[in-house]
Amino acid sequence: MVLVSRAHLIGNHLTPKAATRAFASTSKMANKLDINSTVTMKSGYKIPMLGYGVYQTPAADAEEVTAHAITVGYRHVDSATAYRNEQPSCAGMLKPGIPRDQLFFTSKVPPKCINYKDAKACVDESLNKTGLSYIDLYLLHAPYGGKEGRLGAWQALVESVDEGKVRSIGVSNYGVHHLQELEDWQKEQASPEKAGIVSVNQVELHPFLARPDIVSWCRQRDIVLEAYSPLSRGTRFGDPRIQSLAKKHSKTPAQILLRWNLQMGFVILPKSVTESRIEENKDVYDFELDADDMKLLETGEYTPSTWDPTVAPLSS
Repeated sequence: MVLVSRAHLIGNHLTPKAATRAFASTSKMANKLDINSTVTMKSGYKIPMLGYGVYQTPAADAEEVTAHAITVGYRHVDSATAYRNEQPSCAGMLKPGIPRDQLFFTSKVPPKCINYKDAKACVDESLNKTGLSYIDLYLLHAPYGGKEGRLGAWQALVESVDEGKVRSIGVSNYGVHHLQELEDWQKEQASPEKAGIVSVNQVELHPFLARPDIVSWCRQRDIVLEAYSPLSRGTRFGDPRIQSLAKKHSKTPAQILLRWNLQMGFVILPKSVTESRIEENKDVYDFELDADDMKLLETGEYTPSTWDPTVAPLSS
């Protein structure tokens, strides 16, 4: 059986539930998942499972490549203040003329701004840069700034939701100890409105970094998991297990890795500035990994392909 992130399927739409669900057959899921599949976050808003990541995309190129991604079917763009490409990425997202309510834009408070004052300013700056009337999802980019900074920045995001500037909020690169710190603070608040809703935790996820502790903690609380670097930055394309599955399914190694993430129930954020690869990364809905395939990809490894703030101490 294939696990699908504490969720059940309604049409092509995943709704988080109170317990992890396993499906009796992978074909049931394969028949439902498509490029338009979404997950409902705890905020009540839907997030597309396929996102287009723009990390390290030069600002000069971001508008063109993002517009291409939207033209070929993506509806979700993941940017950040630290990427220095919010404006052109958003412009590219809007350029093909897709109605705004069918699009999803994410930004993040950069690590150096994880405190109340700077986080408030970041939200306003993102709105000014993009020209959007609201940001769909705003995250704390990393668990830095110390306890006071992290909780202050979170409070700023909660207020941004109350002010209508942001629809959903969450965190990125949070380990279980960071998540628990935030949950403990939320329980101390006088009302749910003051505590806010953690809708997302965005972390690096792929078969060589499955993070069972973080995944389990988030699933128990209906927090959506977003997978950045789902392709392990291409470092594992030559792995014999990936190669064998690519041959078996007549797919590329990248498509195998993306399909694994989807079947785990994660929102995927593949990044490329090459048009052919942007298109390749979305062509993952015409095949499925069976139970044996998924078992093969239970590598047990903990091999980040990039930075790993999830292990940072609370004092950071």
